Amino acid sequence: MARLHGTKHLIRGNNDPDATLAAAGWASVADYAEIEEDNRTLVLCHYPFRSWNGQSRGAINLHGHSHGRLKPMTRQFDVGVDARDFAPVTLATLLAH
Repeated sequence: MARLHGTKHLIRGNNDPDATLAAAGWASVADYAEIEEDNRTLVLCHYPFRSWNGQSRGAINLHGHSHGRLKPMTRQFDVGVDARDFAPVTLATLLAH
């Protein structure tokens, strides 16, 4: 954790053991979050949604869990590391594709 740059927030997943949740370095740990980034609403959850808050107003759902195996939906992105070559991805990169 100490080698990772930036502020780290954990959106808890079904395979996260208690030790991960208790690890030093998290600014927050949650099951769900809604945040604003670059004038966009982002709905964050480990699990993908079929519909999400603000979907009809352009909100974006970022999720993991499916390991890149779900058919993509408009404004929904699997950001799990195993679906992204084990590297972080920027919002700009997601939106450019």
